[in-house]
Amino acid sequence: MDIIAESRYRFVIPRHGRMLVPGVVFASRALIPDPAGDHALEQVVNVAELPGIVVASYAMPDVHWGYGFPIGGVAATDVGRGGVVSPGGVGFDIACGVRLLAAGLSRDELVPVLGRVMDQLAAVIPRGAGRGGLWELHGRAELGKLLAGGARYAVACGHGGQHDLGRCEDYGVAENADPAQVSSRAVDRGLHQVGSLGSGNHFLEVQAVQQVYDPAAAEAFGLAEGQVCVMIHCGSRGLGHQVCTDQVQIMDTAMARYGITVPDRQLACAPADSPQGRRYLGAMAAAANYARANRQVLAEAARQVFSRTAGTTLDLVYDVAHNLASVETHPVGGVPARLCVHRKGATRALPPGYPGLPADLREAGQPVLIPGSMGTASYVLAGVPGGGAFASACHGAGRRMSRHQAARSVTGPELRRQLERRGIAVRGASARGLAEEAPQAYKDVNQVVEAAEGAGLCRKVARLVPLGVVKG
Repeated sequence: MDIIAESRYRFVIPRHGRMLVPGVVFASRALIPDPAGDHALEQVVNVAELPGIVVASYAMPDVHWGYGFPIGGVAATDVGRGGVVSPGGVGFDIACGVRLLAAGLSRDELVPVLGRVMDQLAAVIPRGAGRGGLWELHGRAELGKLLAGGARYAVACGHGGQHDLGRCEDYGVAENADPAQVSSRAVDRGLHQVGSLGSGNHFLEVQAVQQVYDPAAAEAFGLAEGQVCVMIHCGSRGLGHQVCTDQVQIMDTAMARYGITVPDRQLACAPADSPQGRRYLGAMAAAANYARANRQVLAEAARQVFSRTAGTTLDLVYDVAHNLASVETHPVGGVPARLCVHRKGATRALPPGYPGLPADLREAGQPVLIPGSMGTASYVLAGVPGGGAFASACHGAGRRMSRHQAARSVTGPELRRQLERRGIAVRGASARGLAEEAPQAYKDVNQVVEAAEGAGLCRKVARLVPLGVVKG
């Protein structure tokens, strides 16, 4: 496969075969996946064949092999010209995302009580596959209200305050959610998991701001050097997974009706404005609201732990998803177009002045939250004027090693000892789960952020380092 370097951080896969647009990879040479062991670039090419795709099939610096779409993939289709929506462009963990909270104390003030804080967080936060959540819903009717109302409904039920909603993407709720499109099986899986981390790469991490790059933006976000923060990474749990499973089957059946063929069955799709497309978008938005409520409940539990153990508050910096499709307006060839923008392992990065941002963030731009691998740094970035890929940026470090390979490289107890020798308190649900998320399984997050900023997708605001981690 030909890949041409247009600049240090931008590579192009020219159109060939059935590609409708080129592939564009924002990365350094060191970050481009090796085709011998990772098929992400092949997936970039496959996505470029989707009906209605415009401009390019994009890959972020953290790109790696995923389901249908690469993880770290961005693609937009023109809804008015038969552009499709594909569940593979969102993935199984719908609206998986990151929430960052800032504490009212410094790293030095937390250290004497860090062990107690971590013990209480580990005791309070449900984690692991299939575990129950903190908020036991009373039947399907109440779950329906949550699927329609997202974080807004959680706040109305006492999980946090109204001020939280202004610091959430879409103010905490996807307005086009259609709970009626969520299957009974998905409902059953979702009733008992609200307020839980899950497993895999999900976590709650206590961090400290090590460096500020943009003081004005950091002040607007509520961050300062030395400040303690809490980062929560999780999504829509079993409900979101079931929604994707159900909808892929529906799309797979529907393609023949619309004369659609795709190079990979995992790219099953339908026109975004078709009945199947609208139903998927409604079900996906309902699952997104579940994810937003899930992080809202977990944040409130963390607040209670910090209040009674460290005597401090936790104020929301921002909450943003990185597995989502949304209908947005962007210029294509200089003309505004209604596009279905898929971001899978990519986050929206709205620029300064964007009218949809809350007033206190509008001048700085939207916060972009980039968790690193366990034991490494995380970053807070911000959107920039003229950012590429439909105002999108990367979402994390990006895997370079499978979970099986990672577990063979280090044992859980050994990894725990390594992290604790570096002063990072570890509370893991299982030894195997820790090993699967070893830092060496991921790309260098510093290189990923350097490439994202160098490609003009975003700018650095702050760098955070871990103090303790609660793992799923």
